[in-house]
Amino acid sequence: MVEIFVKEGNKDDFLGRVWFDLNEVPRRVPPDSPLAPQWYRMEDKKGDKAKSGEVMVSIWFGTQADEAFAEAWHSKAANVHFDGLCSIKSKVYLSPKLWYLRLSVIEAQDIVPGDKASAMMKFPELFTKVIVGNQVLRTKIAGPNPNRSFSSPYWNEDLLFVVAEPFEEYLVISVEDRIGPGREETVGRILLPMTAIERRNDEKQVVSRWFNIDNQLGNAIESKIVTRFGSRIHLRMSLDGGYHVLDEATMYSSDVRPTAKQLWKPHIGVLEMGILGASGLLPTKLKEGKRESADAYCVAKYGSKWVRTRTVVESLSPKWNEQYTWEVFDPSTVITIGVFDNSRVDKNGMNNARDSRIGKVRIRLSTLETDRVYTHSYPLLMLHPTGVKKTGELHLAVRFSCANMANMLQMYTLPLLPKMHYVQPLSVNQLEALRYQAMNVVASRLSRAEPPLGREVVEYMLDHDSHMWSMRRSKANFARLINVLSGVVAIGRWIESISNWHKPVYSTLFLLLFLFMVAMPELIIPAILLYMAFVGMWRYRSRPRHPPHMDTRLSHAESVYADELDEEFDSFPTSRSAELVRMRYDRLRSVAGRIQTVVGDMATQGERFQALLSWRDPRASFLFVVMCLFAAVGFYAVPTRAVVALWGLYMLRPPRFRNKLPCKALNFFRRLPAKADSLL
Repeated sequence: MVEIFVKEGNKDDFLGRVWFDLNEVPRRVPPDSPLAPQWYRMEDKKGDKAKSGEVMVSIWFGTQADEAFAEAWHSKAANVHFDGLCSIKSKVYLSPKLWYLRLSVIEAQDIVPGDKASAMMKFPELFTKVIVGNQVLRTKIAGPNPNRSFSSPYWNEDLLFVVAEPFEEYLVISVEDRIGPGREETVGRILLPMTAIERRNDEKQVVSRWFNIDNQLGNAIESKIVTRFGSRIHLRMSLDGGYHVLDEATMYSSDVRPTAKQLWKPHIGVLEMGILGASGLLPTKLKEGKRESADAYCVAKYGSKWVRTRTVVESLSPKWNEQYTWEVFDPSTVITIGVFDNSRVDKNGMNNARDSRIGKVRIRLSTLETDRVYTHSYPLLMLHPTGVKKTGELHLAVRFSCANMANMLQMYTLPLLPKMHYVQPLSVNQLEALRYQAMNVVASRLSRAEPPLGREVVEYMLDHDSHMWSMRRSKANFARLINVLSGVVAIGRWIESISNWHKPVYSTLFLLLFLFMVAMPELIIPAILLYMAFVGMWRYRSRPRHPPHMDTRLSHAESVYADELDEEFDSFPTSRSAELVRMRYDRLRSVAGRIQTVVGDMATQGERFQALLSWRDPRASFLFVVMCLFAAVGFYAVPTRAVVALWGLYMLRPPRFRNKLPCKALNFFRRLPAKADSLL
């Protein structure tokens, strides 16, 4: 443990302290840039962080780089005012260590209603409200229970929060009574520090505890507390270190390690990236009345480590030539590199400084060959309300090194997420809400560094808007699904062409091959596997030579309509006129109606399978049961090879021996009842 004390002048008056766990101190290895200092809230002698102020600290293991040269280089080469000078230096940032806080609100005892509820003479509608920083969750209102008194409500609900280490917020738990619509009265509360909560790394439940509920008279941090008679609440609290706290989109995740460092496995490789430069950037600033300049810098994010290059001022072809390294723990991860325009360089933009987005590139590590240097220019694409624009090109040099290939290949057999995600899984809605909270925590902590990494930068790098509705994304995802199913559709059409004898020679060869496989069924699976291996070796020659980049055609960015782009860039809630919103709502209803019809048709087919033995149609179920009995006797008496051969010959018979009407089995299936007639 490292403790930093702050004292005042010559009086040696203790003002506050900040402590760090040595196991959590990061290591810094050149050629990484200096670690950005960050504001940390101090605690007083009693451990209170509410009144002790903040101190800016940067701590690491390693060597200190010479920062004087970088400052002198910038001061001579760039005409930047003094306040914006610190914002153009290259820095390394570290995301805070995120935890899932699990709070189980079980029950309470001897709750005394407030003055307003007592005056109304009503049955108390008690619920628990929990506040952690900006996160607020509530339990349901405890219903009446004949075995419990009205003053002993029972909830037994789990609430999940995202908290960051070092812990600065308090856990505020209040029991409230709803006395009317939108009116609540607090009957008591608890104020707990995060350091008092037990940590766990597995699925074993922690021991629950009873806590006394304090009156609102006085401050719970101070010693003058008025406690209600016998009022207490039963809680189970734990900081779950076995999960990985997702702060970025799942498909673009750069880290899948659990929070607890004890559960980490050794790294399997090293990712080295050289951010060389950019070319052809679109101007973003007005200089002398003309839009002809940009103050560009680059941000790369992988795992908990963020890097920010220096800002090259007034250049549309900046050259950074900076190199960074990351330890890789899983190859199925993605590194994100974004290019931004520094608005803090301009002194007139210091008040409302929001860095403009220029574009970003994602590289999946599993697409990189081991120990190969990829030097390639990636297009920077941005979607604007007017359409897609190419804002420039980013020149990168990437190498993924692996010390032990066996460990690398073993990773492909392990689960992607930590064990707790499968032992005690979280729902999709929970993960999405917690991801939003985690992103807010990361953005608020990184904005307190020096120079700050703006919220707009963090949100863009973590794909803040990926969950919002977009007609363009819906079309792109539908096209992706069609592309995936196109292979199955192509095989089906080929088999149909063979069975219809459009090419008699191919149909004859296929029929002979089918009969050969029926005669020797032990060769079917080896033949399929051998064919797949041959196709894989053949396609090795046409493998991608460079990592994939943003695809405008795949994203449907080139064929999107202007109104759909305007809808995608609209704020939430909407800021458009009522007529335009009504038109978009009607269009969304039309699209959702088609999806609803497709889902209903799929459900109908599944319900018809269920109706075979449900006796909803007694005659159909009777026929199916009788057919099953006869089929069982037939399959027992006739060899399986003969049955399969007869079935294949029947399906592959020439068209002249076929009937154009559907077969009897299909007619029988289509007549089975579904539950659609029971819908309103």
